[in-house]
Amino acid sequence: MSRAINIKAELADVKAMCERHALAISTIEALPAGGTRVVMLNPDGAERLRTLMKGKLIDTPVVRSSLFLARQPRSAG
Repeated sequence: MSRAINIKAELADVKAMCERHALAISTIEALPAGGTRVVMLNPDGAERLRTLMKGKLIDTPVVRSSLFLARQPRSAG
């Protein structure tokens, strides 16, 4: 299953939940229409967060901010 999760909750609330349950976050961003996209470091953490926030999961496609910069590999130049 995917490590990426879209949640109907504020970014700070998702971070707090992950800290409270010792779940490691790879990356996290606020969604323009509201909610948070979080990518967990491992699939087990993702499944645990899905269980903890099962009533707040966003199952439909979401639009991400064009201002979000994905990690890019460093160029050899």
